[in-house]
Amino acid sequence: MLFTRKAAAVWLSLAFERVLTAQTPLSSHTSASFYPGVENDLGQWDLDEGPAVNATGHLLFGTANSLLQNWANTRHRIGHTIVPGTVPVGTLLYHGAKTGPHLPTVLDWVAVEPEHSTIFCRGTIETGCWHLTLTVTRPMKVLYFDGTSAAKIPEGTMDTQDLVAWSEMKPERDGDEFVRTQTEIMICNFTSHMEIVSFLNLESIRISTHLLDMPEDPNTFRHAFEVVRSASWRENYPGETRIMLDFSGLVSFYDTALVPSLVPRRVGLDRWDHRVAGISPEDIERVRDRLAQALTRPPSTTSGIDWKTALRVVVDRYASRLEFIQHLLNLSLDDGSIFDHAQQIQRQLRNVLLPYTVFAALPPNTSVTANATSLWAAPVFRECAVSHTASIASRGTTLTPSEHLLLQAVRETTHEICRVVTKMWASGMNLGVDAFYPPEQRPEVDHIHTLMGEWKEDVTQLISWLDWSVWVKCRPACGFEEMCYLPTWPFGFFPTPGAPLQARWDNGSLWPDPNTGEWKRPQPKCIRRREPYGF
Repeated sequence: MLFTRKAAAVWLSLAFERVLTAQTPLSSHTSASFYPGVENDLGQWDLDEGPAVNATGHLLFGTANSLLQNWANTRHRIGHTIVPGTVPVGTLLYHGAKTGPHLPTVLDWVAVEPEHSTIFCRGTIETGCWHLTLTVTRPMKVLYFDGTSAAKIPEGTMDTQDLVAWSEMKPERDGDEFVRTQTEIMICNFTSHMEIVSFLNLESIRISTHLLDMPEDPNTFRHAFEVVRSASWRENYPGETRIMLDFSGLVSFYDTALVPSLVPRRVGLDRWDHRVAGISPEDIERVRDRLAQALTRPPSTTSGIDWKTALRVVVDRYASRLEFIQHLLNLSLDDGSIFDHAQQIQRQLRNVLLPYTVFAALPPNTSVTANATSLWAAPVFRECAVSHTASIASRGTTLTPSEHLLLQAVRETTHEICRVVTKMWASGMNLGVDAFYPPEQRPEVDHIHTLMGEWKEDVTQLISWLDWSVWVKCRPACGFEEMCYLPTWPFGFFPTPGAPLQARWDNGSLWPDPNTGEWKRPQPKCIRRREPYGF
């Protein structure tokens, strides 16, 4: 019996070995660490060379990573991205009828949340109103426009829709044209792709039809808050999950090759001020052609890369770490504790770069000085910068034009993150605050103060350049009976009851001047989740 067991064990071992040796080996791609003569390639891996002034890779990265997320698209309301998508089978959609229990026979809108659709469920107290619930029976193709694309305001929120529909801006529009924001979808044919789940005669919600009444009308205020609350469910990643976007067909007005006419119009402007207005007719046609190609391309011609996850992995990896390093650099310190604090920050920088600190990348023994260069750190910079893109780039021709654009956006974004972090870490190594390589003599206090000042400036500029909405939050955090809110259309800009309306450019609107204050650059604030409500 013992011999039989031994023989069986030997046989299984040999069989297992044959299976392993018969397997196809992994593809042999040259590691990013094997690049001879990196010192001769310092033009690309120069730690002191920042991004070009008119670079848009980080803007494209930020918008693509924020698609279908209410928070980021409320903050930067003027959209620059159009993406094909699909609404899956079984998705529930809602429509508030204005004229009775009649299925719309022309273009009309449905909402993804009933709190939104019931605003349009109109009827008297005696008759109630009619509310339609639909379910998707076949995959429904849609076009998604980012930004606050449902806001009918003259600041550019609907520019991209106008360009697709009319090839020009239409500030005089009086109606709805396209798929908008994260909350509603235009339906061309209510008898195609959908079937009725219910058509209920509901109690009238009894809200005012005039926004000016909102501060005076508690019931309208309550319903307005519930719309805001339902939108908050999709504020951050993963955002609205009932629409599946096809990133391989993404079209961006930050694509400088596709839309070169907008490049000079952004010079010197903050992200808040970027508009699609001013685009040339030639660029409009290129955008429409690119979009047509994306909508007609067979799915089999795409790479299969999950771009939504690929973008998010970068944010997950760096967002909280950069925020924490900035926090440590903002603390007040005395001379007695500054060396230990600098070592703590250096350890945080080392943690970020841990997977990329190749063993050969060490400063020369003679470089422990405040004035040392950091050429020796170029291999670490390169390993970090290409880690998220090297394998994707190797796919080459299988990428669509949109995917090449996304790849470039990730490259430019990670290149700058890794440049700054490597520069900070290398300067700490050079000065002698890295606990892994302690100097023979502790650095002078004034040199450490100088280093900390440079670190603070570097990380502050990086966070400002990236401008990720994940860092925009209520500080301090809101209480349990509150929620964090970004002021936006149409709620949040109501005058004090009894006070005259604030004059604006047309002297006939409730809204404040779009060029100043909270409207131009919305800032998060805590609002109540129960009466008395307030925006």
